[in-house]
Amino acid sequence: MSSFQFQNPTALYFLWLVPVIFIFAQYFQKQAQKKIQKSLGSKLLPFLTSSVSISKRRIKLYLECLVLFFLILALARPQLQDGTQKVKNEGIEIVLLVDVSNSMLAEDVKPSRMDLAKSELKRLIDISGGDRFGLVAFAGSAVLLSPMSTDQNSIKMFIDSLSPDAVSTQGTDFKRGLDESKAAFERGGADKDDSAVTRAILIVSDGEDNEPGAIEAAKKLVDDDIYIFTLAIGTEKGGTIPIKDDRGEIRGYRRDQSGQVVLTQTKGTVLKQLAEAGKGSFHHATFQGDAIKQVRSDIERLQKSQFADGEIKTFQELYQYFLFLAFLVALFEISMGERASAGRIWRGRFEVVGR
Repeated sequence: MSSFQFQNPTALYFLWLVPVIFIFAQYFQKQAQKKIQKSLGSKLLPFLTSSVSISKRRIKLYLECLVLFFLILALARPQLQDGTQKVKNEGIEIVLLVDVSNSMLAEDVKPSRMDLAKSELKRLIDISGGDRFGLVAFAGSAVLLSPMSTDQNSIKMFIDSLSPDAVSTQGTDFKRGLDESKAAFERGGADKDDSAVTRAILIVSDGEDNEPGAIEAAKKLVDDDIYIFTLAIGTEKGGTIPIKDDRGEIRGYRRDQSGQVVLTQTKGTVLKQLAEAGKGSFHHATFQGDAIKQVRSDIERLQKSQFADGEIKTFQELYQYFLFLAFLVALFEISMGERASAGRIWRGRFEVVGR
């Protein structure tokens, strides 16, 4: 069964311009007629305007609005499904393990560590091919936000939602995050019995590990053919953690139990150890840097897997038909005059039949 859709549905919002333009045009025409009548008088006006057809002017206005209507529909890119096409997905299964602890709100990198992490992850997705991505947020606990998927837009949407509120417990426990990442592969990844699936975990964090057991967990993942890559966010100089209100204005800074302002630093020691134990690589992200491209290059060296065949819908573009209709109506409107049909006209003192 074929289906119809608009590729650019936001263009349909411009349809409100059609009635608005029509109403304003009608209003200004009536205002102009009143001014002319006031200047010439009610007796002289019919004589001087007898050659102008009000009905033709109204028809031309209808046609102009119709042209605008067709142009807006063409801009919305109407499409009709004309079939499906099978595609083969080839790539690597990657879990994005993202630190959402409070320290990621520090602004030693602009606009913040969290915002830089989001930006870099979306850049990674943009330069990736047929890879499947999953998303896990972690701090003191870990939670799967998105199962393994090739839907890049969906993954980006979940990345945008990352915040400290995504987890129930604060802190930084890499072991919990790694365990949840492994579970994500097992629940939503490709079947390893059918093909040799290549899997990797990309940890994005400021590297403040507060819990033991992460290195041992990384070594166990390597035994299951899961590689670990790490990306550090933040600076060694460090920064404070702002507390903001609902409008985004800073109301203070986080303090420790002794009342001192917390200074969070990114040293990368734990992240380097995790990358080494996970047979991957470590990189440090900077604003407008190429660290994420280096991460992608390192992951690219892993053997790609062929996932199950998928189907994509193919659509036939219909916008050209609406453009053609707009052209025809516009051509007819231009060729249509505003003069009334010949009737009785005045020549000197005598009324005669016009030719």
